[in-house]
Amino acid sequence: MGDMPRRPASERHTTTSPASDELGSETGNALLDVLTAFHHPTRRWLCELLAVEGPAPVGLLARRTGLAVGSVSHHLGTLHRYGFVEPAPELARDTRESWWRSRPRQLSWDATDYDQGTVARRIASTAEAENFRHHVRAVQRWLAEGESAPAEVRHASVATDTLVAATVDQMGELSRRLTELVVEWSEECRADARTRPDAARLPVRVSARVFPSGPVKP
Repeated sequence: MGDMPRRPASERHTTTSPASDELGSETGNALLDVLTAFHHPTRRWLCELLAVEGPAPVGLLARRTGLAVGSVSHHLGTLHRYGFVEPAPELARDTRESWWRSRPRQLSWDATDYDQGTVARRIASTAEAENFRHHVRAVQRWLAEGESAPAEVRHASVATDTLVAATVDQMGELSRRLTELVVEWSEECRADARTRPDAARLPVRVSARVFPSGPVKP
């Protein structure tokens, strides 16, 4: 009996296609599934590799991360199911290759939407903590490597903060304005990359937090 023909990449990933047509608006248990899928260190790493370095086949991602090909495929399948990545079959040279690209999507949540003491609350809170740890690792890496970056890159980066008395309405307004600015700026960068694909670029991370905080004891 001969070998069974390998299905093209466009057909191999139908079982992990996103089940929801409303990506970014999940609530309840559906949102918990998204949080669990994304806030896994390896899966977030794969997401960022595809977002920063561009589409890539599974084999290249395996070499890039040191993970087994099967492990990379499993993680990508999970990310695909929740809309963080998507297949890029048009880039494959033959049916043996399985290419993937990043798929920007929104993700927001509030752990207090879930009852205190429940598994759901613990999942949402853990995702919040892991997201913070991820940002801390990124800042630590920049602090360790930033001095060797070109002067124009160092001057273009910024760290800014304030501690001021404000009303809840004012705090909410700042949160809204910051979110809108970051989203709009990100969309402008992606549009410019499509218009000027040859322009020199570097991965830029933006992280903002607005929250009540009294004086911090040393």
